[in-house]
Amino acid sequence: MDIFSIFTLLGGLAFFLYGISIMSSGLEKVAGGRLEQMLKKMTSNPIKSFLLGAGITAIIQSSSAVTVMLIGLVNSGIMNLSQTVSVIIGANLGTTITAWMLSLTAIQESAGLLFKLMKPETFSPVLGFIGILLILASKSNKRKNIGTIFMGFAILMFGMVVMADSMSPLADMPGFRNAMIAFSNPLLGFLVGMLLTMVIQSSSASIGILQALTLVCSVSWGVAIPIILGQNLGTCISAVLASIGVNTNAKRVAGIHVIYNILSVGICLPLFILYSLIFKPEFLLTDINAFGVAVFHTVYNIFTALMLFPFAKLIETLAIKCIPEKKEFRQNVLLDDRLLLAPTFAVSEAYRQTIKMAELVEYNFIFASKMLKSYHQKKAEQIKENEIKIDTYEDKLDSFLLKLSGKELSEEDNNRISQLLLIIGDYERIGDHATNILKISEKFKEEDKKLSQDAIEELKVIVHAVSEIFAMAFEAYKTDNVQLAREVEPLEAVIKKIVRKVKNHHIQRLKDGLCTAELSFMFSDLLNDFRRVAAHCGNIATSIIQLYDNTLDKHEYNHRNKDEDIEFVSKYQDYKSRYSVSKNKETTEIHA
Repeated sequence: MDIFSIFTLLGGLAFFLYGISIMSSGLEKVAGGRLEQMLKKMTSNPIKSFLLGAGITAIIQSSSAVTVMLIGLVNSGIMNLSQTVSVIIGANLGTTITAWMLSLTAIQESAGLLFKLMKPETFSPVLGFIGILLILASKSNKRKNIGTIFMGFAILMFGMVVMADSMSPLADMPGFRNAMIAFSNPLLGFLVGMLLTMVIQSSSASIGILQALTLVCSVSWGVAIPIILGQNLGTCISAVLASIGVNTNAKRVAGIHVIYNILSVGICLPLFILYSLIFKPEFLLTDINAFGVAVFHTVYNIFTALMLFPFAKLIETLAIKCIPEKKEFRQNVLLDDRLLLAPTFAVSEAYRQTIKMAELVEYNFIFASKMLKSYHQKKAEQIKENEIKIDTYEDKLDSFLLKLSGKELSEEDNNRISQLLLIIGDYERIGDHATNILKISEKFKEEDKKLSQDAIEELKVIVHAVSEIFAMAFEAYKTDNVQLAREVEPLEAVIKKIVRKVKNHHIQRLKDGLCTAELSFMFSDLLNDFRRVAAHCGNIATSIIQLYDNTLDKHEYNHRNKDEDIEFVSKYQDYKSRYSVSKNKETTEIHA
């Protein structure tokens, strides 16, 4: 094996890794909302969590990536430590899917026509051709993503064949045969498997290299088994590296991954050594093929999962003991960048965080409005604290979503990101208006000023209408309810008309000398704040509608002829009958 064979091996490995990457990306995009729904079901139920971990890993095709994602979730405070144990155990099993795909290369040329058609060399070029046609010719994003899966699989298999071809000279090298004899020492084989996986940081890739080696060289079961055990432990390196710079609980997630794999290997490797020494089974001297590698890899992970699953709580306890709580306080990260490893899930979590942000805005708006009637210092302090949090949410979410937009995403996820960026701005502005309302209520209290009775009655109508439109827009956003979102615009139109009428009434009161100039400015500012809150609610509703209708132009939608929209007219008349103000003759004295 010369230097050129080594170059070819590295090139084959590059194709292999790239194939896995783009295939898993395509699978994740095709899964789309279904993967998102799976991820939302992370519960404390160990069986569900185990199946969830196995399912997600089968899609992402990397147990390390799933563990790194879990570290990000715990670091962000989205999950707690106990929820991750079963997911990690499931992820170890889910990663075996790649080995089964690669085992198809073990099909012999002498096999029947049906089996020969199953060989990757036979069907992967066809899949690659179909894939590129789908990518280039399809207008549907779903078909393009299916094409990406096909192309990824074809590239992966091509990389596998290239690696196998590059290693074929090893079969005739005496030095390699001597090395294989040396690897019959289980500890040495274990170390080689572990170090190889740590270097390339992918157990799937290292398993693939071993399978490629079995295609062209004589590798016995006795040599392969310790290498596979080492590969399963070596995959922990990605989680260990990802745990740098995170909080204690997040570090413990990596600890759980490491402890689980150490216990698995710590039990199975000694058992294998004792079994081979005592019974000296002949099958350990026979050659293993790619299919056999996949079988043992799967059996090992099923066996260790069944063996250690009942002790999930003990594994968690060991992680807590090994990684004690630090004295310094460390706050959870809002959205950890490690979540970007799974873009579809990252979009889902960003959406969850905007709901939390909106809940703070809701609190501020409701209680700031109540302050106009009765001022409470503690509530005022809470509103000010919330406003700081709201600004933090906007800053962090904007930054995270901009990073996320650079990832490969489905059209649905891209549309969701565009929606989130707009809605975050709308909620932040509503929060600002709530703060303005609070400041005006504080000024009323400090200067002992009061509005006239008619102004108060008119303001009540506006507050009730704006409170309803906020609640309606928020509910539509939380539930992705397009029909409810369509009911926001008619109420916004009614509020706009009421505010215009109330402003005219107030101007008349000012002319009649029934209101001071200073009170007039304060009242006018209040009307503007409530009017802008309603407008931002309208923006939120339009963004929800746009998410499910990509052809919708916001400007055209807002400026369409609404008289021809029967649904709009009906709701408008309904809201108009519920919220109205009439001009009353002002009899109250001037308040200054």
